[in-house]
Amino acid sequence: MAEQQKQYITPETKAKLDSELQVLIDHRPVVAAEINERREEGDLKENAGYDAAREMQDQEEARIKQISELLANSTTERTAVQEGVAHIGSVVHVYYNGDKDAKETFLIGTRAAASDNKDLETYSEQSPLGSALIGAQEGETREYTAPNGKTISVTVESAAPYDSAKAATPRES
Repeated sequence: MAEQQKQYITPETKAKLDSELQVLIDHRPVVAAEINERREEGDLKENAGYDAAREMQDQEEARIKQISELLANSTTERTAVQEGVAHIGSVVHVYYNGDKDAKETFLIGTRAAASDNKDLETYSEQSPLGSALIGAQEGETREYTAPNGKTISVTVESAAPYDSAKAATPRES
């Protein structure tokens, strides 16, 4: 079986997920105690408190599993990310249809890779735009078909590995 390629996530996102996972794990005994307390109230068929506690447990366990799988299948390593080439984990500055005033800056990666920088949009590498840009070099123009069916050209002005200190700062032309 082929090894699955790990998805890039920012170091900030990894820290946030690690923290959330630890909070959920630490909360397990509290939820278990709540379930036991509600179980002692009697008839489980008509015990809304018991049902609510079990539902909370199910939701938290599902989130623990989701975060654990995400962390197991992701990396903060950017060894394949090169300056000047758009890759997963790159912050790219682009313009559309030859109009240098129609600029946008974003991170290429999964939504899980999204940074805490609210000014930096994230586009999936599997989206039409993201997949069109993978491997594009600075100055290169690529085309993709938007969800509305229109063909759009996009030119890479710059591409650099994600750096939280300067990720959303547009490059001067």
